[in-house]
Amino acid sequence: MRYSEKIKTCSKAKIWSEYCGFLDLDMDSYMYIQNRLMKEQISKWKQCGLGRKLLHGREPDTIDEFRSMMPMTQYADYADILLNKQEDMLPDKPMIWIQTTWEGGIRPIKLAPYGREMLDVYRHNMLSVALLASSRGKGDYSLQPGDRVLYGGAPLPYATGLIPSLLNEEMELTWLPDANDTGKSFSERIKDGFSMGKNGGIDYFFGIGSVANYITDNFSKHSSSGKKHSSVSADVAFRYMKAKYKSSKSGVPIKPKDVFHLKGLISAGTDAACYRSKLAENWGVAPMEIAAGTESTCIGSETYEHRGMVFFPDAGFYEFISESELQREQEVAGYVPRTCLMNEIQAGQNYELVLSIFHGGAFMRYRIGDMYRCVSANPNELPHISFLDRTSDVIDIAGFTRITETSVKEALKLSKISIGDWLMKKEYNSEGIPFLHMYMEMPADAPQSEALCISALNEHLSVYFKYFDSDYSDLKKLLGIDPLCITVLRQGTIDTYEETAGRKIRRINPDTLDVTDIVRLQDKLNLVHGRSMK
Repeated sequence: MRYSEKIKTCSKAKIWSEYCGFLDLDMDSYMYIQNRLMKEQISKWKQCGLGRKLLHGREPDTIDEFRSMMPMTQYADYADILLNKQEDMLPDKPMIWIQTTWEGGIRPIKLAPYGREMLDVYRHNMLSVALLASSRGKGDYSLQPGDRVLYGGAPLPYATGLIPSLLNEEMELTWLPDANDTGKSFSERIKDGFSMGKNGGIDYFFGIGSVANYITDNFSKHSSSGKKHSSVSADVAFRYMKAKYKSSKSGVPIKPKDVFHLKGLISAGTDAACYRSKLAENWGVAPMEIAAGTESTCIGSETYEHRGMVFFPDAGFYEFISESELQREQEVAGYVPRTCLMNEIQAGQNYELVLSIFHGGAFMRYRIGDMYRCVSANPNELPHISFLDRTSDVIDIAGFTRITETSVKEALKLSKISIGDWLMKKEYNSEGIPFLHMYMEMPADAPQSEALCISALNEHLSVYFKYFDSDYSDLKKLLGIDPLCITVLRQGTIDTYEETAGRKIRRINPDTLDVTDIVRLQDKLNLVHGRSMK
């Protein structure tokens, strides 16, 4: 029975229990579901060609045996089979293949197969998200067929492109813009969706944080411009004129909440937290964060309490690597970090997620590359978890582009610019907006001037990232700033720091203390030779 039929025949309490009842599970019940589905997945997965390959012929019977026999994996372990779409090697027949960025021009895309059972669970969990987004307390929700959704997600073949079609299997929703219209650029689709929202209103807003922020900023600019739009509906026009009158009296710009009355705002993406307070202030609704991805589907959602996400028990089997284990992995060659389970994580601790996808999924003990923080863990409820960022070897800006050490090295090689050592890290400006900050050494005998070197390198890196990662071209517009900043160091600064500190530092995402110490070292040794250019 579709959701549109259930709301006619079932009580709100029954519907809430079906889609959001997992929130009331105790830990023993939660782990029972986890273990039952994991056993089913192991039984199916170890028999397929992919499973036999990665298990090297071993056949675990229990979860403990599987965790001891099966090494943790990364996408490279699956690439030869998945990129060639070898369906006969998989545990379930794919209904659709979903795509995302892998590693720029070196390894441009990743593909992930979704079987019918995976899609059914994805649909169920996204409907749970929609109910929770409109709720203001337990059992209180207002999701209805025909609701209008301002859609700030990428279309198929990206994972967010599945959401409209999956939810439409449950009920008819109005998507702004039409989710099937893929003939336009991402920026054009965003503009079209916002324009459609003015003609008929908006009930829900779904988008990655940076896109939601871009739409919000565009609304403010449009409102202050005083342009008229004949297509605006009567209700929206009335609220707009009322808000405009108040704005003229108070001098305070019109906000989206003055015109639209949202039931819910769903925010996803790497930097969603950066935009949370701004979106809440402008739309009048606290954004609800979800955990979702190409390989993982939707695995977690915030609730009406807005104090962290709860992971769905039926999406995948969750293992976690603690920061102490990650640190030991970096320091000891060949060390295999230990993992803990959902009932073993501790409040206040950070973890890398290791994920095994249920229901015939391809990925098992997969290091998806995401870091989470356990916000709360007590015996009376399930753990609440917040997303932190990508793991340290990847820079993900606004959920759009992923920069690795390999991709930066390739860009520098292609640029043919004479530079020395370098560091690159993700930083935030005074408004909390993320950007790429590159610290590069410039040889004393470099043939280019400092200004020319920075200008040329900035141009080459931007061209490279745009060419191999088409979404990079949207970053400047979406973020409102240039996503790349370069600071020049005198040659030998980084090496001197490593000798002084007695340790090597990462070239991608060194921690804040590393960069601070390097800048201090320059001051001490009088090595400062350049300036930041944004």
